[in-house]
Order: sequence, then C-alpha cells, then structure tokens
Amino acid sequence: MRNAGEPSTTDLEARLKARIEDALPAARATVVGKGGHFDISVVWDGFENLGRVQRQRAVYSAFKELMAGTDAPVHAVDRLVTATPGENVAPRSC
Repeated sequence: MRNAGEPSTTDLEARLKARIEDALPAARATVVGKGGHFDISVVWDGFENLGRVQRQRAVYSAFKELMAGTDAPVHAVDRLVTATPGENVAPRSC
C-alpha cells in the first residue's frame, strides 16, 4: 500500500522511461516496477564502444534524483540491461 501523495508504480514507470529516453536521445527504454523496485532495459546506439559500467552510469544519471534521500520513490533497480540495437535484449518483468 502506498502513502498519500506517493506516486503509483505506473506513474513512476512512465517517469523513469521518459527521463531515460530524454537523457539518451533515440533510446528505447522498458521499465517494469513493483513496490519501488524496477527492472529496466535500455537499447541505445550510444552504448556502442562503452563498457558495462559506463552504460549503467549513463542510465542511472537520467533519474538519480528519484533515488536520492530517505523518501525517494525509487528504492532499487533490481535489474538493468543495456544494449545497442544489434545486441539481443529480452525484457523481464518484476
């Protein structure tokens, strides 16, 4: 159960997706969440020639303020998959 004024999981999924896609032009993001925990998959040309940690940093930087503080609406990213369009990514639900 969520507290009054706290965004719903669906609202947070949409916010996370929008922030990622705004920060990484032409990226395609899939966000699935439950109880403040999220699985995120991002496909973006810009990941080409980036290592795993660099890719993850690029994604996290898009929504880091949603994870900051004790009242942050995003508690955890349980799974983060990053890929270029040529790499195969299978999204998974929470």
